[in-house]
Amino acid sequence: MESAPHQEFQPPGQRTQPPGQYDIPPPPAVPPRTVRAVDLRVGKRLLWVGAAAYPLQNITRVYTFTMTPRRKEATLRFLKRTALILSVAFALTIIAGLTAIADSSMAGGILTFVWIGAVAALVFSIVDLFSVLSAPAQYVLAVETSGPSIAMVTSADPHQLDRLVAPIVQAIENPEAEFHVRVEQLLVNPRNYYFGDNVNMYGGSGNVGVGNS
Repeated sequence: MESAPHQEFQPPGQRTQPPGQYDIPPPPAVPPRTVRAVDLRVGKRLLWVGAAAYPLQNITRVYTFTMTPRRKEATLRFLKRTALILSVAFALTIIAGLTAIADSSMAGGILTFVWIGAVAALVFSIVDLFSVLSAPAQYVLAVETSGPSIAMVTSADPHQLDRLVAPIVQAIENPEAEFHVRVEQLLVNPRNYYFGDNVNMYGGSGNVGVGNS
């Protein structure tokens, strides 16, 4: 039995196959190259996201969605940290007050150390809170596999991500399919966003897409 001829995606207006053959939607036009760009390509039954490869036969779902920051969790975490920091600081202050009865200079040193540490911890907590509250929502293309990994990329053009879903899904059914586009790195701290199930980050604070750890 003869195998189907090799087929590559052609840009719109440049299809060379006769009508009815390999009617697979072509990927969108390549966006302008930027320093944050990363390759997303299909070839030889593999989906490549930058340097990470995902076998097409292991892909179970391809979709786009808006990834939102964990603002509620960040606020609750800040309140718990603040309560803990102040509780410890006041407890140590009481201990330092009792120590002052025997050695006032030691008590003064303890108080200084305690409140410098408390202020530093509060500043860290405030910075951590606002890093989440100020984080933007991210529209991403997600590719789930049969394992625990999820690959994610983003783009300045949300429609580009929507148009990429069909070519990736069609490539799963067509062993000869190949295409190559440029998308953008997902530069986020994965701890600050909702990802659903466990996600492996490929690339994230300096990350590209996501495959969770």
